[in-house]
Amino acid sequence: MPSAEEIQQYLTGAWRMMIGKADGLKLLDLSADGFWNSFLAIPIALPALIVGWVGIANELGENPADFGGRLSILIRLAIVDFSAWVVPLAAFAAVVSRVGLRDRFVHYVVASNWSSALIVWLMLPPALLRLVVPATADFAGVLSLALFAVSMVMTWRLTNVAIGKNASIATAVFAAMFFVSLVVLLGLQAALGLNGPDQLAG
Repeated sequence: MPSAEEIQQYLTGAWRMMIGKADGLKLLDLSADGFWNSFLAIPIALPALIVGWVGIANELGENPADFGGRLSILIRLAIVDFSAWVVPLAAFAAVVSRVGLRDRFVHYVVASNWSSALIVWLMLPPALLRLVVPATADFAGVLSLALFAVSMVMTWRLTNVAIGKNASIATAVFAAMFFVSLVVLLGLQAALGLNGPDQLAG
């Protein structure tokens, strides 16, 4: 179990990679323990995720007084988001040897996990705005899209550093992982009956 100082170091490393600094990779723990510990980024992101889920559940719930209905939506949103986080990494693990990136698999997963926690917190302001001031939903949606665009640029930069090959290979990995995430996200949303307009905000 990493200490608070080590977690801060890993988040700092991921952030530096997200702004295109290759030295951020040196701040990550790329050992076997570091690989598994990087999934602690999920509980670190959980408070910010919950804010987003509550806001969406409030919007999708037909009856504001129906706590059970909103709880069901929260659980389904959690399943969607956690699957969209983990399944693409599992898919990458399944093909990494075939595409010649086995030596960069740990680098990518560790960096991706810690950066995902940062991105979730980056997306918190519009989620909070939507939750606290529902009348600003349109503005919150625009802000979400802007932050999403920024996060995509930063994720590509992190991927480029983590893969450590060249920009074209990094772009291919980035595009493939985004595609798998999107398929998982949209597929589970449809399967679980989450068909509201703001699903991607989670």
